[in-house]
Formats: sequence, C-alpha cells, structure tokens
Amino acid sequence: MAKLPFDIAVVVRRIRKEVEQYADAAMFELRDRKFDSLFQQLVACVISIRTRDEVSLPAALRLFEVAPGPEEISRLDASEIDELIHPATFHTGKARQIHDIAVRTIEDFGGKLPADVEVLKSFRGVGPKCANLALGVAEGQSHISVDVHVGRVTTRWGYVKAGSAESVQRQLEEKLPKKYWIEINRLLVPFGKNVCTGTKPRCSTCPVLEYCRQVGVTEYR
Repeated sequence: MAKLPFDIAVVVRRIRKEVEQYADAAMFELRDRKFDSLFQQLVACVISIRTRDEVSLPAALRLFEVAPGPEEISRLDASEIDELIHPATFHTGKARQIHDIAVRTIEDFGGKLPADVEVLKSFRGVGPKCANLALGVAEGQSHISVDVHVGRVTTRWGYVKAGSAESVQRQLEEKLPKKYWIEINRLLVPFGKNVCTGTKPRCSTCPVLEYCRQVGVTEYR
C-alpha cells in the first residue's frame, strides 16, 4: 500500500473514533470516577507501573475506597496497602512507596501536592512517565507521558525514531502539536492494547494504515 504523508490531525481524529469501543485508559477512568486529585493520580500511576489496566484500575479503586487521601493512607501500614493493591506487579515495593508518598505529602506539603514535575519526580519510584501523566490528567498541564503503548505506536508510525522513553518523549515534544500532549496517552493506550498490539498488530483493520510506515512490523493480522 502506498503511504500518504503523515497527517497527525487525521490520525488523531480516526483513532478517537476507533477507541470509543474500548475501555478508557485507567488514569482517565479514575478521573472520571472523581479520583482526580494530583495525589490520587500519582498513586494510581505508581500502582500501574508494569501492570495492565485491568489489574491496576481495580487495585487503585480498592485502595481509594479505604483510604482516599494522604492522611488516610499515611495511617495504614505498608502491609495493609500491600493487601489492597496485591494483584499489581511489585505490589510490596509499591506499597512502601505509596506510604512514603503519603507521609511526605503531609509532612512536606501540608497534605496537598504541588503541581510541579520536579517535586513529583523527587519521590522514590516516580519517573517522568508518572509525573507527566499525573500532572496532565489531574492538573491539565501539557506534558507527554510515554508508556509502552505510546512509544511502540508512534515509532511504528515512523512519526519518531525508536529509543528510550525519554528519547521518544523529547522527539514528541519537538514534533507533536501541544494540544495533543495529554490526549495522546489516553488514545494510544487502548489503541495499542487492542489494535496496534505488540505482536501481530491488526494492520488489516487499522484506521490509520495508509499513514503508518509499519516500522518493524514483520507479521500482522
């Protein structure tokens, strides 16, 4: 198939339509359920690291139903947090991290996290992906969060070159119109899980195939 010049506006519009049939990305689902504070979004992102949304979303909901804010979480033992988020990958370490975030939020910031990316990255276990995503979802700040889906899909398109998450983030910041910075994660998580999958992507039914360079694709459905 001859490829058209890449048009990000058309690609985004088509993917918006495509992902309407799939479950929303976990962080955005939590926001829509009113778990939308910066603290809640940061904690939820920590839970989600290397964990599927189908597991991390219920785990975050169980935790927030028992302890919705930093004060309540700080009063739990790490073992109690661990029990609530247990299905998540690396749950024991994450439980300690979450407890530490809650304690420091109270002691250093009076119970309310500042909307500052460097402050969020100063917490143990919080990297650019979680800091950027939490600020984008909770505060509406324009940041790009590069997870496995965003990285895979945008490099497969040929829109950016393959590299580390930090490299892909820098390339997207230079190229992707700012109005899409927050939305790109919301779109490409369900798109990457259901259409542009890691192995044998569904290229035959992909709504943006004519724009995608299919970089690295050797087998597809």
